[in-house]
Amino acid sequence: MTDVVIFQEVDCDNGKKIGLITLNSPRSLNALSSDMVALLYPRLVTWQQKPDIAAVFLQGQGEKAFCAGGDIVHLYSAMKKSVMTSNASTGNIADELNDSSSFAPEIEDYFTQEYQLDFLIHTFNKPFIVWGSGIVMGGGLGMLVGASHRVVTESSRIAMPEISIGLFPDVGASYFLNKMPSGCGLFLALTGASINAADAKYCQLADYFVEQQHKDNLLGQLKMINWGETIPLNHDKTSQLLQEFEQSSANKLPASPLREHQPLISTLLDKEELSEILTAILSVETEDKWLTRAQKSLEKGSALSAQLAFSQLNKGKGMSLADCFRMELDLAVKCGYFGEFLEGVRALLIDKDNSPKWHYSSVEAIDTKVLNWFFESSWSKAAHPLAKLS
Repeated sequence: MTDVVIFQEVDCDNGKKIGLITLNSPRSLNALSSDMVALLYPRLVTWQQKPDIAAVFLQGQGEKAFCAGGDIVHLYSAMKKSVMTSNASTGNIADELNDSSSFAPEIEDYFTQEYQLDFLIHTFNKPFIVWGSGIVMGGGLGMLVGASHRVVTESSRIAMPEISIGLFPDVGASYFLNKMPSGCGLFLALTGASINAADAKYCQLADYFVEQQHKDNLLGQLKMINWGETIPLNHDKTSQLLQEFEQSSANKLPASPLREHQPLISTLLDKEELSEILTAILSVETEDKWLTRAQKSLEKGSALSAQLAFSQLNKGKGMSLADCFRMELDLAVKCGYFGEFLEGVRALLIDKDNSPKWHYSSVEAIDTKVLNWFFESSWSKAAHPLAKLS
């Protein structure tokens, strides 16, 4: 069997090493499976403690994708076993909403382990370089955004498309979407809009633009750095090298649709009610292909997902990264039980009919009791699976 993650310790000129990680599932566009997470987390913990490991470089196998998201197809069968049976749109669901004994442990385990991995990357003390080339979505973005040195290329295509599968923007999105220019985070959450390398730099998801053709040379130059024992200086040396590579690629940086549309986005989203925001976005008359695709994704997406995203970003303002992950785990487990996520995966990835039957036809139809339930934790503070994140 082929290893789903390949680990290498690359010798540097001065005796230090670079921990090189390759996500090795190109047929699934390197979708982040539970097996991958189970291998990545302990290895990163070990490398963080090893004095001879100076830096980490994370990439995806092949040129199509760094990581196209979480391996949610494998969660489908677990969700089918545990999903609630009541018709949630009738509102007659109080007993089932409180039946946490029916929650699938596989859902809790997967998202717990994934969020722990993401948090480790965010807090990793050594230089952590992610080569975010090709498709970077969902769980892939969770790893990219947490790195200390985030590299995108001319082929980078980044998105949080959870509205199309009945989920919500997770992997720390409650935190990082709130750091973007006015309106951009919520717009990307509601529309699942795809952005490029220039957009990623503009909205603070990436730090450096380097052409794909320079990757091998970059790895070679990293081996030549005079790594020392002072971690902040090693960060500075990594940054300086990446800045030099970016300068050589500067004239290849594409235009940024997100920057171009940001004034419009800010105006459209400057409203109190979500229903007003959705109406404003969908009412824009345009022939712009990027904006038109965003409108279509919003129109076809889950109203419940839109409401969850709107609420989570409002609640996430001012929250710590650790608290955001804890809130997202609460949401993820309940999404696995409620059925919207199950239906979204079925329509897009299992039956592929692209005709999901969402619970709610509009955000106005969502029962406040149901919405509140999503944000009520299933655990006490001390018993929360992510209680130790700090």
